[in-house]
Amino acid sequence: MFEKIHQETFGKSGCRRIVPGQFLAVDPKGRAVMISAIEKQKLVYILNRDAAARLTISSPLEAHKANTLVYHVVGVDVGFENPMFACLEMDYEEADNDPTGEAAANTQQTLTFYELDLGLNHVVRKYSEPLEEHGNFLITVPGGSDGPSGVLICSENYITYKNFGDQPDIRCPIPRRRNDLDDPERGMIFVCSATHKTKSMFFFLAQTEQGDIFKITLETDEDMVTEIRLKYFDTVPVAAAMCVLKTGFLFVASEFGNHYLYQIAHLGDDDEEPEFSSAMPLEEGDTFFFQPRPLKNLVLVDELDSLSPILFCQIADLANEDTPQLYVACGRGPRSSLRVLRHGLEVSEMAVSELPGNPNAVWTVRRHIEDEFDAYIIVSFVNATLVLSIGETVEEVTDSGFLGTTPTLSCSLLGDDALVQVYPDGIRHIRADKRVNEWKTPGKKTIVKCAVNQRQVVIALTGGELVYFEMDPSGQLNEYTERKEMSADVVCMSLANVPPGEQRSRFLAVGLVDNTVRIISLDPSDCLQPLSMQALPAQPESLCIVEMGGTEKQDELGERGSIGFLYLNIGLQNGVLLRTVLDPVTGDLSDTRTRYLGSRPVKLFRVRMQGQEAVLAMSSRSWLSYSYQSRFHLTPLSYETLEFASGFASEQCPEGIVAISTNTLRILALEKLGAVFNQVAFPLQYTPRKFVIHPESNNLIIIETDHNAYTEATKAQRKQQMAEEMVEAAGEDERELAAEMAAAFLNENLPESIFGAPKAGNGQWASVIRVMNPIQGNTLDLVQLEQNEAAFSVAVCRFSNTGDDWYVLVGVAKDLILNPRSVAGGFVYTYKLVNNGEKLEFLHKTPVEEVPAAIAPFQGRVLIGVGKLLRVYDLGKKKLLRKCENKHIANYISGIQTIGHRVIVSDVQESFIWVRYKRNENQLIIFADDTYPRWVTTASLLDYDTVAGADKFGNICVAEVIMNYHVGETVLSLQKTTLIPGGSESLVYTTLSGGIGILVPFTSHEDHDFFQHVEMHLRSEHPPLCGRDHLSFRSYYFPVKNVIDGDLCEQFNSMEPNKQKNVSEELDRTPPEVSKKLEDIRTRYAF
Repeated sequence: MFEKIHQETFGKSGCRRIVPGQFLAVDPKGRAVMISAIEKQKLVYILNRDAAARLTISSPLEAHKANTLVYHVVGVDVGFENPMFACLEMDYEEADNDPTGEAAANTQQTLTFYELDLGLNHVVRKYSEPLEEHGNFLITVPGGSDGPSGVLICSENYITYKNFGDQPDIRCPIPRRRNDLDDPERGMIFVCSATHKTKSMFFFLAQTEQGDIFKITLETDEDMVTEIRLKYFDTVPVAAAMCVLKTGFLFVASEFGNHYLYQIAHLGDDDEEPEFSSAMPLEEGDTFFFQPRPLKNLVLVDELDSLSPILFCQIADLANEDTPQLYVACGRGPRSSLRVLRHGLEVSEMAVSELPGNPNAVWTVRRHIEDEFDAYIIVSFVNATLVLSIGETVEEVTDSGFLGTTPTLSCSLLGDDALVQVYPDGIRHIRADKRVNEWKTPGKKTIVKCAVNQRQVVIALTGGELVYFEMDPSGQLNEYTERKEMSADVVCMSLANVPPGEQRSRFLAVGLVDNTVRIISLDPSDCLQPLSMQALPAQPESLCIVEMGGTEKQDELGERGSIGFLYLNIGLQNGVLLRTVLDPVTGDLSDTRTRYLGSRPVKLFRVRMQGQEAVLAMSSRSWLSYSYQSRFHLTPLSYETLEFASGFASEQCPEGIVAISTNTLRILALEKLGAVFNQVAFPLQYTPRKFVIHPESNNLIIIETDHNAYTEATKAQRKQQMAEEMVEAAGEDERELAAEMAAAFLNENLPESIFGAPKAGNGQWASVIRVMNPIQGNTLDLVQLEQNEAAFSVAVCRFSNTGDDWYVLVGVAKDLILNPRSVAGGFVYTYKLVNNGEKLEFLHKTPVEEVPAAIAPFQGRVLIGVGKLLRVYDLGKKKLLRKCENKHIANYISGIQTIGHRVIVSDVQESFIWVRYKRNENQLIIFADDTYPRWVTTASLLDYDTVAGADKFGNICVAEVIMNYHVGETVLSLQKTTLIPGGSESLVYTTLSGGIGILVPFTSHEDHDFFQHVEMHLRSEHPPLCGRDHLSFRSYYFPVKNVIDGDLCEQFNSMEPNKQKNVSEELDRTPPEVSKKLEDIRTRYAF
């Protein structure tokens, strides 16, 4: 948990361009911090430590300068002299006052140093100098005793070292890729950097906008820098930030797409790669060239899935799995993908082996309590028991002491180093020296159920008689003198693990045929006395007592242990799981939570996850109930049905699960705990814009479009042209060599997903239309559009005059230039879907005068938004035929929704317009519009009169202003759907930053009232970490209306217990009741 030490308000009027907060720079010795706005204002705070090393913060010192734009700020490393900050600034005063525009063209960026004078307690603008190139960011160079101090300025095509005094500027061009397909006029910039510093040396890693990382070192002579050296290091996807860890790893936080963790295997000092230096002579404007290559110095260790950016999403059950999947189009350019998200934990299969027959149970045991890993896997069949030893391989052993000729009911490690096996006719206690003690069942009775832990064994004989054994100090199993007759037959039992430092677990849970669970004491003072009971809605199938949600504590002897709560998990035969809190003193049961898991009876198994106990629950799906980051999760496993399981620990898999499914034994590992979804990603070529689902074959038709990109054909053509130029430019004697190089260049194919796609320049577009099978992820058909044709909209529809054939319509813009906007017209391509929706057959293309940005099927015809014209088209032989149009929409149609005779049109900046189609007059009539201007990005119909929409500033609204809510991220898709089988409908939204959220409707006033009060109390009791006011944030553009922030309400569970108590007392509830309400509303609609 973060603890807030100090909070200072430095701008009360929101995030404006003159309110500080855009840039933050810290003095490398931690003595001062500068917070700067984009324009004018800069504040410097002095940080002091008192005697107890507590941080105290001074009042702010101003370093404002009017009419100045700031591009970047860093703290300069000056050792222990007065703290110094370097800023990239630009003064626009002259440009503002000069109407000719000459001054604007001549304005230069300046590098300005601000010094905080600790003696006089104010900030001085120490020094400022104009820069030749336009810089985009600064890198601090280590100073004091570690290096020469100063800054590196990264600007277009150059990197420059500057410092005070008589240090001359050292500049070095940024190397370019050899034979690059990029526009040669385009400059090259560094986009981010990371510094690594040890006692003896330092270096920088800087990444260009193509993703190439260079290692930068400085050569010094005494305290003067003499040259900058650059060396190509490796190429990774373009990052927003990079960080070198002390342990030799590089973390790359990608701008879009997954984040990566690399291990730095080599520092690239002794390889063949050429080193470029500022001392090498070059003509002005020339640069060095290098050859990009696959990774050499870095090794990819791990990646962190990120959905950002999500451009479109549809939720449907195309795989027939009962629970719908989310089909998400995400990514940018060549790193795009279509991801299929399923609710569940990802399971990695470590091993699968066949068994001789169908087993009914499996356990793992250790040989000694101190052992880290399991020694045996015991598999029980109907009439035999198989013992497998775990080593390099898993193989059968016969000398373990287990009885092999009988099925096993349970087995466990007993005491320090003995094993116990419970089978229908008795109990077998195997000592470490292989001596065996047997206890046989009396008469004709057999053991039906049992429960064992490290020191206790409880068995139930036929007829409901309980027999209790406990281990004495000498390691002997002793039967307790009395036996206990239960009132009905026992169907399941459970014992908790023995708590650290105790002799026994105090409680036994017993489930009976009469639909009850009873808690029985095992304390010597009242042994086998019933303590409490709970009636159940159905017969119990299995029980499991676990200690969960513990925080790690150290006791007086320094022993680490976690102190959690005891929970009794009850699996019922009707597929429901109950979780009840078990009072550790009295044994009372309280606060029951229920969850429906599946159609089969629920079996429960105790496993270990992240060093804590967790419960694996098996029904028709397997679920894991675990506590992660102080929150309970109950998540299904994305895996086939399992029948029985046990925890498993070996060297390769320290926290695994061994399970049986029909006649196979499987060893599984769960790595990504805490994840809500697991995802499968299928790569795409360009940025996906939209897709539609063909209702009959369930295939997806995706349009992918990129600006500033070449089509495959143009790329091949440019490569050919460059290869020919290489041969022509060579002299007579070098022809052969040049021809070889040209051939090598044509054959070289670096994957664009890593090395980036060539940048073609403004107004260059590339597009494809793809038909994809969403289950296998294979592309069934791919149509490449010509260079500068950009697909913007797609629809799949039937026409009333052509019978049962399905058609795909794609709206395409020709030669679109974004700024200043111009377009050479557009087309609507019409394709017929053939081969069961697997192939697109081209019919015709219909020219239109503007961009067709929205297409929707409508009463056996089709509605198309062409710029700001709304038109109805029908299918013709040579092209689509225009039947009707409306010219009165304000700017540009960005979306069309239809219901009955109504058409709801979203305008790019004027919100929604309701249109009715009158068939007899063949007219589209506008009959309503919205009073607020909204820049609509997406919309979804809720019913005949209501539409939900989202705008580009991050607000969601239901039109007619029923609700408003500021999400804070641009929402690009909205859909009304059910997320779980049998759940209620909710509105699911996805955002550009990769977020997925839901809005759930309240069904009762009582619930609404309750959550409104929870939200009100949490706003005051649990303000956000960074101090923004919750109410004003959620009302950033429109006052929040009729929406309660569920994320804020769920923070209730992570508050301190005394605060939870205060809030719940205000609500006349107890903390468990409040968190149960929160859990209920979540599980009613989603997960």
